[in-house]
Amino acid sequence: MAPKSDPTSCIPEDLRRLMRWLPEASAEEREEFIAGTDAFFAGPSAARFAKFPPLDRIKWHLAREHRLDELIEVVRYERENPSAFRVRGVLRPSAEVPGVDTGSLPSEVTKLGASELPIRSKATEIVWEDERLVVRGYAFVTNVPTEDGGGLPRLAWLRRRGTRRRVPVKVRPLTMPRATRESGQALHCYDGAGFEIRIDPAKLRDRGEWQPGEWQLTLALPSPGGWRPGPVGKNDIGSAGHSRALPLDDGARLVVGFSENALRLTIDLPDIELVAGEGTEDSLRLALRVPERSDRTPERLRLTAKADGEERRYPVTASSGDGPTTHLVELPLSDLTRATGEKDPTEDFHTHVEFSDGTERRLTVQADFRPSHHDLPLGREIAVTTDGPGLVKLHDRRRQPIVDRAEWTPDGVLVLEGAYTGPGADLRVILRHGQRFEEHEASWEWADGRFVIRVTPDDMPSWDSRLPLRQGRWYLSLRDRDGWDHTGDVPVKLRADLVNTLPLSHRGPGRRYSLDRRFFDRVFLASGSALAENERGGYHQRRLREVATPLFKQRPLRNAIFYNSFGGKQFSDSPRAIYEEMVRRGVDAEHIWAVSDGQVALPEGVRAVEWHSEEWYEALARSRWVVTNVGLGDWYEKRPGQCVVQTWHGTPLKRIGADLLGTPRANRAYIASLPHRFRQFDYVISPNAFTTPIMRDAFCCEGEILESGYPRNDVFHRPERAEIIERVRRVLGIPEGKKVVLYAPTWRDDQRHTATKFKLDLRVDLAAARRELGEDHVFLFRKHPKILDAIPGAGQGFVWDVSAYPDIAELYLIADILITDYSSVLFDYAHSERPMLFFTYDLEHYRDTLRGFYFDFTEKAPGPLVKTSEDLVAAIRDIEKVKREYADRYDRFLKEFCEPRDGLATARVVERMLSFPRD
Repeated sequence: MAPKSDPTSCIPEDLRRLMRWLPEASAEEREEFIAGTDAFFAGPSAARFAKFPPLDRIKWHLAREHRLDELIEVVRYERENPSAFRVRGVLRPSAEVPGVDTGSLPSEVTKLGASELPIRSKATEIVWEDERLVVRGYAFVTNVPTEDGGGLPRLAWLRRRGTRRRVPVKVRPLTMPRATRESGQALHCYDGAGFEIRIDPAKLRDRGEWQPGEWQLTLALPSPGGWRPGPVGKNDIGSAGHSRALPLDDGARLVVGFSENALRLTIDLPDIELVAGEGTEDSLRLALRVPERSDRTPERLRLTAKADGEERRYPVTASSGDGPTTHLVELPLSDLTRATGEKDPTEDFHTHVEFSDGTERRLTVQADFRPSHHDLPLGREIAVTTDGPGLVKLHDRRRQPIVDRAEWTPDGVLVLEGAYTGPGADLRVILRHGQRFEEHEASWEWADGRFVIRVTPDDMPSWDSRLPLRQGRWYLSLRDRDGWDHTGDVPVKLRADLVNTLPLSHRGPGRRYSLDRRFFDRVFLASGSALAENERGGYHQRRLREVATPLFKQRPLRNAIFYNSFGGKQFSDSPRAIYEEMVRRGVDAEHIWAVSDGQVALPEGVRAVEWHSEEWYEALARSRWVVTNVGLGDWYEKRPGQCVVQTWHGTPLKRIGADLLGTPRANRAYIASLPHRFRQFDYVISPNAFTTPIMRDAFCCEGEILESGYPRNDVFHRPERAEIIERVRRVLGIPEGKKVVLYAPTWRDDQRHTATKFKLDLRVDLAAARRELGEDHVFLFRKHPKILDAIPGAGQGFVWDVSAYPDIAELYLIADILITDYSSVLFDYAHSERPMLFFTYDLEHYRDTLRGFYFDFTEKAPGPLVKTSEDLVAAIRDIEKVKREYADRYDRFLKEFCEPRDGLATARVVERMLSFPRD
C-alpha cells in the first residue's frame, strides 16, 4: 500500500498491483488492467496525475494510451532502477527511460521540475584544522551523474538567519566513491560528488565583533535547468553526526550542529560557564565562571528533572578564591538521587542560570571542562558531563565504564582504557552487532577502579577457527558474568571531552576497522567491507555483471571447481560433501570457495573469493564446474563447456516457487524468471522421489533432475562418524555424559525487523527448561540464517547458540533429540533415526495463512506436535515413550522421504560431473 504522502496513493491498490506484475500478467489480467486504467482516468482522481513522480507519469500515461509493450519495458526497467532515470536537455530537462520513445510523449509527462532534480547531500566529516572549520562530504543532483567532479563548478555560502547577510565560502572538489554506493541505485556514478569546504569563523564577525546568531550553510550545484541550491545534510555517526562546540576568542563559542537535517553554525556568547563539578560528602559543588565581558549577575541555578519537570532552585554565590572560578553552587546529593535500585533507569537533570535582570540561559561548559562522576550507594553515580552543543548534563545513573584512552597497537589490537568504579571483577565485555544482534566477548581487565579492554578484530574466535569481525557496527557493553541476556547491559562510553579524538582507524589485512561514536559518546567498533571500493554498491555490481563478466567469458575455462554454499556464508552442505569427494578421488582441479564477508574458515588448499568481488565474477565465468545450493540470480548465464550443479537445500514441506502463485507470498517476477534460472543448471539434485515432481513444477525445471539423494546426508553413513562426533562435542565444549537437544526452527514471515530480516519468535521458556533439564542435558539453539536477535541464556552452561557453527550436518550427528517446527531440517535429521519433537505452537496460522503445506503434516510428522513450552520439556524428559509411540510412523516417513539413503549420493553426483562432456 502506498504511503499517504505518495501522490500515486489515489490509484486503487488492485490497479497498482496489476501494474506491478504487468510483465507476468495473463491476457485477462491485462484486459482488467486496461479497463481499470480507463476508469481511473475517467474519475476525479485523474487530476492528480500531474503531481506523480516522473517514472509514474510515464508509466500511467503509457497505460492511459494502452501502449502495453512499452509500459512493460518501463516496469521491468524500474525494477532494476527504482526512481532512477536519465536526464535529457540542458535548459529544459526531461526524463528518459529505455524502451520508450520519449519524444512521442507529451512534454508535461517527461518535463522535470526543479523539485524533481533535488540535491542529495551529506556531511561525512566535520573537523577543526588550523583555526578553520572543515566540512567534507558529498552532494549531487539526483539522476545527474558526476563521475569526475574535478572540473565541476560548485558554490557555497553561509547566510545569517533573519538577515540578508551572506558570506561566500570556497568549495574544493573531492573524489568520493561512497556517494555512488550510498545513492542506493545502479544507473549513475556519483564518484565525483565529493567536496571540502573550509570556513574561517572570523568572517562571521560584524564590524569586528561577535554577534549572536545562526548561520546556515548552502551548497549550489549546476544542473539541467539551472543551479540547484540545498543544505548540507547530517550523517548518523561520528563528527558529522553530532553537534560540536568550539571556542573562539573573546569568550565566544561556535556551535556546529544540524536542524531539520541542515548544517547550521551558531555564534554563542555565554554569560556564565561551568568550570568543574566536585563531589563532597553530601553535595555536588559546581564551580562557575562569568567572563569579563559580561555585566550580568547570576542569582540562582534552576535544576529541572527531565522525567517529571520538577524544579528546584539554588543560590549562586560569589567565590572568594583565585583562579577561573567566580561563583559556586551547592546541590544536595539527596536532590539529585532518585533511583531506588542499581538498575533503575538513568535520571537526567537540566540546568538554567537565572540572572538578576530577569533573564536566564542554559548552563554550558567552558572549553577545557573535564567531566566527572561521583559515586553513590547502590552501584549508582552522579555524572557531571556535557553534550555536543556544550550543555551541562547531570545524571543519576548506574555506574558506567568511561574510556579515557584508546589506541591501536601495531599488530592490530584495539586497546581501550578508562575508569569504572565497579565492582568489575565479575563482569565481561560484550560486542553486540547493531543490526544482527550477534555477540562476541572481548578481553576485560579491571583493578582499583581502572579497566583495560582489548579487541583483536582480525582474529575473533569462531568455534575451532579464527575469523575477522563481521562487517557492521559493534557496540561495547558490560554484562554480569551470569547475565541471561542484554537487557541489563551497561554501555561503554567515551569521556565527553575526548569525543573529537575519534574516529580512530586501523587497516587490517582485508578491511578497515574504526573506533567511532554514536549518540554523542557511545563507542562502537566498525568493521568495514571486505570488498574493494570499486566492487561495492549497486552501480559497481552492475558494471561487474554487464562489463567485466563478458570479458571474463572471452578467456579460456580453467580446470577449477567453484563452490557456493548459502551465498558464501558457510563451508557446508552438499557443496562441501562434493568438495570432499573430489579431494578423496584426487581430482586434478583448483578448488575455489565463495566466502561472504570473510566469515568462512576453509581447509588448506581451497582458495577463498569474496562474494560479489571481481574475483567472484571471474571464478563464476571461468570455472569448468560450478556447484551451488542456492540460486545465482536471473542475470547469470552459463557458458558452453561449463557444468553447473544445483544441489538445492531441502525437501519441501512448505510451498515454494511457482506453487505459491495465487497466494500473497507469490513473487511473480521471480516465478517468471524460474525457467531461465534453471536452464543454467545441467543437473538439479533431488533428495527423494517425493521432491522430484515438486522441483519440476515449482521451479519450472526443464533440464535433468538427478534423484541421487542429497550429498550432505551421506554424513550419516560415513565410517568416521564417531570421530566427527567426538571432535564436535569437544569444539563446542559439551560436558561428557550430557544429552544434546538441538532446536532448529524456521522463520516466521510475519515476524520481521525489515523486509529480509526476521525476528526471533522465541516461545520456549529457556529458564524453565534449564531448571528441568540442565542437570543432564544441553540445549543447542540453531537460528535460521534469516533470523536476527541474540539467544537469551547462551553461554551460561545450558543454552548454546550454535547458529554460526559452520555445518548443521555435524550438529545432527551429536544431537540426541531434534526440536523443529516446519523447517526442512526434519527430513535430513530423519536419516539419523533419532527422535524428533515438533514445537508447532502456531500450526494453524502458519499452515493456513502464511505458507501452506504439500502434505498433511499432522498425519505424517514422525514425532509429536507440541503446543506449549511445558509440554515440550515433558516430552524431552519422556523421550523413550515418544520413540515407542512414533516408531511405525517414523518408519513410514523414512520410506517416503529419505530414499535413497545408502551413503552414495555424493558419489553419484560427482560421477555425473566428471563425465560431463567438455568442449
